[in-house]
Amino acid sequence: MIQIQDTIVSFDVITGQFCCDLAKCHGACCVEGDAGAPVTPQEIAQIEELLPEIADMLSPSAHKVIEEQGVAYSDPEGELVTSIVDGRDCVFTVHEGGNCYCAIEKAFLEGRCSFRKPVSCHLYPIRVKRLGQYWGLNYDRWDVCQPAVIKGRRLGLPVYRCLREPLIRRFGQEWYDELELTVQELKKQNVI
Repeated sequence: MIQIQDTIVSFDVITGQFCCDLAKCHGACCVEGDAGAPVTPQEIAQIEELLPEIADMLSPSAHKVIEEQGVAYSDPEGELVTSIVDGRDCVFTVHEGGNCYCAIEKAFLEGRCSFRKPVSCHLYPIRVKRLGQYWGLNYDRWDVCQPAVIKGRRLGLPVYRCLREPLIRRFGQEWYDELELTVQELKKQNVI
């Protein structure tokens, strides 16, 4: 592990390889699992504000869940996560052309809103957890992302470089630049 400012970054984030391959996984991360994506109270407020902008993309089942419990709930560990439909799909999942997309991100890419999606989704497969005074960054390996691992290996793309934009979004450009310099130094020293 390495320390960058107030974060502890696992070596897997640096040495693992990854590149999303929607053509192969079809957006399975939006519909697999037993809980929604981690969100902050600020993100919940942003999502609630843009609901009218994405309402037309959401399924009737998603509308029902949002009406009954809101856009998020506390999971068994007490973490705020996006609401899910039938114990599976994130309420913001859009099924289109055999793939799953995020309604929030779709609206963002279409210029209909300024919020891209929860940062935990944008950062995936990196998961961020509080470790006392530090934030821990780990590479979350999941079977549904195996096509992304294969594509990342083929391209020689490390996890942290694949997720450059969301890492900068979450931690800032200065943090990312420090990470790059640290990785270069670790390579020079043959640590990685």
